[in-house]
Amino acid sequence: MLPNRAGCGRAGAGVNARAAAPPARAPRGIAWQRLPLLALGFVALVVGVAAGLARLGWTMPERAGAALHGALMVCGFFGVVIALERAVAIGRPWAYAAPLLAGLGTLAALSAAAVLAPWLYLAASLVLLAASLDVLRRQRAGFTLVIALAAACWMIGTAQWAAGAPIHRVVGWWLAFLVLTIAGERLELSRFAPPAATAVRLFFGIVAALLAALLAWAQPWAPRLGGVALVALALWLLRHDIARRTVRQQGLVRFIAVCLLSGYLWLALGGAVMAFAGLAPGAGAAYDAALHALLVGFVFSMVFGHAPIIFPAVLRVTMPYDAGFYVPLALLHAALALRVAGDAAGVYAWTRWGGLLTALALLAFVLNTVRSVARGARAGRAAR
Repeated sequence: MLPNRAGCGRAGAGVNARAAAPPARAPRGIAWQRLPLLALGFVALVVGVAAGLARLGWTMPERAGAALHGALMVCGFFGVVIALERAVAIGRPWAYAAPLLAGLGTLAALSAAAVLAPWLYLAASLVLLAASLDVLRRQRAGFTLVIALAAACWMIGTAQWAAGAPIHRVVGWWLAFLVLTIAGERLELSRFAPPAATAVRLFFGIVAALLAALLAWAQPWAPRLGGVALVALALWLLRHDIARRTVRQQGLVRFIAVCLLSGYLWLALGGAVMAFAGLAPGAGAAYDAALHALLVGFVFSMVFGHAPIIFPAVLRVTMPYDAGFYVPLALLHAALALRVAGDAAGVYAWTRWGGLLTALALLAFVLNTVRSVARGARAGRAAR
């Protein structure tokens, strides 16, 4: 999801530092061999969003089964994107098996071979875990440990799902996969403004609390403990992330910082709802609000902010920044605010329309990404 070169033995200047200075020359050409893998991830995104809209009562094609929503979004989309970025970063050919297997899991889920989907996703998570452990072996550091723990969370949750557990029983592990991936990579970048040793110990105490909650997830108090840990993590990131400084800059650097800081607010809100209501389907509207504050507000804010870094790194394209990048982000936050307000007020129409507007925000993000890549390609041709 976020660049991880520094943890893979390839020196990097960090996400925000790389964003501040565009490359001096255009990339050497699109990495076409990676496009099919990325395309499989976007297939999962499109069908997963459609499945989510079907859950809200919007008329969708029959293929968009509502039960596929969570698995397609976490395993099909984020699994492919994170695993593909990790494979590019470590430069090991075998690591590309992770995004390939996750993509095949999506194809299986959408076909008559749906029974194979959890096992293909599980195989993908095992390869990603192996890649993350390879990073940890080569660079023993706190952030590489957290990133490896994140991959282990995806594997554990998916193994339980493949063994027959319902998705609401494994969603905590899948949330931890995404949250810890992001937190670990933000911890990596904290070396540009190193927090005190006490703050670092606090960070790992928060991670330990989250993992303890996952291990005891069947207990009524465990999701609430997980929620408290997420609130604490959000406050830690708001206090120590270098985005607090880079938001005062201009252009792409400020845009990334805005995405990060706004995402941390959604992380705090989602964690607070979990702390008070838990994270069980019986919680009703609170379950919906917590999950989407975390997965849409927090995680997709990170995706929006780092797409101008990820896509050039993975596909060797350029994505020139302009103020239009803020449009999908603003729509995403407005849509999610409407959905959460509907959950809180018991007005289901607001929840439904918030879901639909979120889908439009994701579409706007995809279209803006394509527009930016096309601009970069035109600029590259003109410069030759």
